[in-house]
Amino acid sequence: MTSVLSSIMFKKLLHKWQSAAVIGEGLHPGLLEKCYREKVEDKQIDYDPAQIEALKALQKLLEKLLIDNAQRQKTGFNKSRAALLRQSRNLYLFGGVGFGKSMLMDLFYENCPIEKKRRVHFHTFMLEVHEFSHHWRKTGNGDVILALAEAINKQASLLCFDEFHVIDVANAVILDRLFRRLYELGTVIVSTSNRHPDDLYQGGITPELFQAFIERLKEVSDIVELTAEKDYRLIHVKIANTVYNTPITPETRAIMENRYRELAHCVQLKPCVVTVLGREITLAAAHGDVALSSFKALCEAPLGPADYLKLTGLFKTLILTDIPRLRADNHDEAKRFSTLIDALYFHNVVLICSAEAPPKELFDSEINAFFLKRTVSRLIEMQSEQYLNRTR
Repeated sequence: MTSVLSSIMFKKLLHKWQSAAVIGEGLHPGLLEKCYREKVEDKQIDYDPAQIEALKALQKLLEKLLIDNAQRQKTGFNKSRAALLRQSRNLYLFGGVGFGKSMLMDLFYENCPIEKKRRVHFHTFMLEVHEFSHHWRKTGNGDVILALAEAINKQASLLCFDEFHVIDVANAVILDRLFRRLYELGTVIVSTSNRHPDDLYQGGITPELFQAFIERLKEVSDIVELTAEKDYRLIHVKIANTVYNTPITPETRAIMENRYRELAHCVQLKPCVVTVLGREITLAAAHGDVALSSFKALCEAPLGPADYLKLTGLFKTLILTDIPRLRADNHDEAKRFSTLIDALYFHNVVLICSAEAPPKELFDSEINAFFLKRTVSRLIEMQSEQYLNRTR
């Protein structure tokens, strides 16, 4: 009887302490929804009840994170009791392309006052994992996965992934061990994805190895589905009436920046550097899965297929400005542009662009190359409703 009463009293004290901790951190229940409704009022986004439901799960996690963070900073507190108080779970948010997952992640990440946090595209994260492993094998000793987990945990107690997807069994095996250790260290992982965890594996050999990772992910994460009825990305694209804007004028340049702001939820434009095999590509701006760049930056620089493939892995929409008429004296730029369009086309990336002329008039007749006919054809197709639907 005494133990039962003690347990009840402890739970009441725990609830009281949790509430005080959250208020002490300056966070009130419903903060994320309040910020969401402000964006609706400012006409930055459209109201969607399905997004509100997903936002509630993020709000719940945010409050738990703050309680946990306050507990870690509380000196002299019994560690076993701290373990009982620590309730923060990982969260896996999935839903169709354009449903607003990145926008909801924005609200969560921007309003989380925890200092040790990081947001990264999952493709970039996996490249970093392999680069760390390669360097460690040359210079370090011991278990590379444990060393990597320690390094990540020191940098971030909250790790947010955009576009979570795993198609390689070897990566799944690495992630199974890596995430297991990160969970033990207390790192909380929040991910967005287009697929439910059970649908991440799309066939191939040794599915049992992949399944071990999936089961671990589901065991330690709250799985939340976002079931919006609209693809908001395509709605914003159609606002422009066309995704191909010509000629190049101050007005079309302003349109391009406005399209970026709409798709990037009105964030400030600031340069973004993407690294590929030691080379740096500087984009005018990037946020979530949307990038803004000029023709000069992507096609006049000595870039190649690997660079363009990296961009297609990071971004679902590319806003490309100031495409000039391509003549014999800029044949190299024309070839790079063609390679870029091929990469975007094959990976179903939405292209919004401004150009000096329509596709059929973009290339000078002096450039006699088959790839230019293919590029013109694809530029026209990429403006079609059929192609835009394919990018979902």
